[in-house]
Amino acid sequence: MTLFVDTSVWSLALRRNRDTEGPEVNRLREALGSGEAIYTTGVVLQELLQGIRSPTHRKRIVEHFTSLPMLVPTRNDHIEAADLYNECRRRGIQVGTIDVLLARLCISRDLVMLSTDRDFGHIAGCTSLRLWASSSVNDKSKHFLS
Repeated sequence: MTLFVDTSVWSLALRRNRDTEGPEVNRLREALGSGEAIYTTGVVLQELLQGIRSPTHRKRIVEHFTSLPMLVPTRNDHIEAADLYNECRRRGIQVGTIDVLLARLCISRDLVMLSTDRDFGHIAGCTSLRLWASSSVNDKSKHFLS
């Protein structure tokens, strides 16, 4: 399984206070420890760096992301993300512009989204986005929802 890790999980994993961790952070650490492929994109890195006050913390985040494959959205990704947004809206689901772009990147590249953001669950409900879920959430003990 190849993962795309959303800002919500990275944010939890990179916190100094580790009391707020959950299964998603544990899954990220497992993937990092095993050398499993983990993808990201510029907007995730940007979201993590926005508001950082400590130059040391900023440097550490940039260093962590240097080794990760960086997806660059194509023109078609943006067009398809707009279509995805419109499909969700037709179904009465409000989602954010960034979220549909990240979902589109996962769908087009056959990646499993690792996130704590509920909006991705809404997107998955009307698309082929695959979300990772801990076995305690999914009765069939699969590691992703499709």
